[in-house]
Amino acid sequence: MNLTERLADRPMSNPRADRVRDVAGLAGRSARSKRGLFLAEGPQNAREALARHLESPCVDAVYVTEDALAQHPDVTALLERVAADRAVFVRLVTREVLAAMSDAVSPQGVVVVCRSLDVPAAGIFRSAPQLVAVLARVQDPGNAGTLLRAADAAGADALVLGTGSVDVYNPKAVRSTAGSLFHLPVAVGADLPELVRAARAAGCGVLAADGRGDVDLDRLQDSSAARAAGAPPDDSGYDLARPTVWLFGNEAQGLSEEEKALADHRVAVPVYGRAESLNVGTAATVCLYASARAQRRAGRARR
Repeated sequence: MNLTERLADRPMSNPRADRVRDVAGLAGRSARSKRGLFLAEGPQNAREALARHLESPCVDAVYVTEDALAQHPDVTALLERVAADRAVFVRLVTREVLAAMSDAVSPQGVVVVCRSLDVPAAGIFRSAPQLVAVLARVQDPGNAGTLLRAADAAGADALVLGTGSVDVYNPKAVRSTAGSLFHLPVAVGADLPELVRAARAAGCGVLAADGRGDVDLDRLQDSSAARAAGAPPDDSGYDLARPTVWLFGNEAQGLSEEEKALADHRVAVPVYGRAESLNVGTAATVCLYASARAQRRAGRARR
């Protein structure tokens, strides 16, 4: 008997049921904080949440439509294994029930209720990280999710949200991560001065992304490439190949003067066209990849 057949005798069909309201309530920050739970919606987030659960339990419940089970066999295969865990509540639901549970405009057939995943910020630097992204007062959930996804793609070791940043478990933020939330350590509510002290104690340099910075990212990349090739680097003052923490600021105001003062250098991403500036998610992607490429190049050169 397959999973659909096993679940078919107890589908949830009442969108006004108490359990449906409980799940939908997790769209609110206070309910998430109080219960230590959040929603991972859609097949991509469900796939990554279920895969992580099989390594380190993090899933509390799964609600899925019959159509989604048929359309996403990879999710279904993972769910078959997770459903064997009696501690995870798995139910087939109608599309109306899923729509009542989901925060998305167009729900994609599956909602996973997960336990909070964040880790203490201090613990991140005990494992000698090479690349860490720090968000200072980033407010937009879509930007936070994009930044987390970019950090994951660049091979960063962790992402940290400073005090005053958006809740990373906001449903829009979770959707924007496209599953990356389940791939790397995330710390929330960190005090930036304290974080920077821990980073320096762990041997990390600290760079602030600043559109008016006194160091050009192109120059840092050229200098790091010269070092890796054995040529004398220019006097750029910083080697991108070293372990690095990047600070990224608020969408409207950027980093404050106090936040920028925490960094070793203020780094500007060059703008070659007529745009006034870059979105924080785009700028962060460019900066993180610059460090990741320099670190990988230096690693190859050492080998």
